[in-house]
Amino acid sequence: MSEIHELGKKGESIASDHLVSKGFKILETNWHVGSYELDIIAEKENMVVVAEVKTRTSTVFGEPEIFVNKVKQKFMIRAANIYITSKGIDKEVRFDIISVVVKGNSNMVNHIEDAFYPTL
Repeated sequence: MSEIHELGKKGESIASDHLVSKGFKILETNWHVGSYELDIIAEKENMVVVAEVKTRTSTVFGEPEIFVNKVKQKFMIRAANIYITSKGIDKEVRFDIISVVVKGNSNMVNHIEDAFYPTL
């Protein structure tokens, strides 16, 4: 496994742990359908959270969350619609970004709730 892939997996694990510590139940990680992928799908009470995880070892080129552009957001919205429909879920859906900066043995997590909204 490449170092970048390992870093991504580590970031997703850290992000999942973060959500669990906030009382969320993880429904799916790395959920795929066709060419779409959702990093984490979690729920808490009447809310489903679709989270994109961005992991870096440095912020030299900017905070990790700035790399979730409009194209990525549209892919996430489409994938979430497929997931919600296929599972028959009738709950509010929120899109979050969780950025993780890994530096040695320490990690900085920035959880951005309601990072973007699906547009009609």
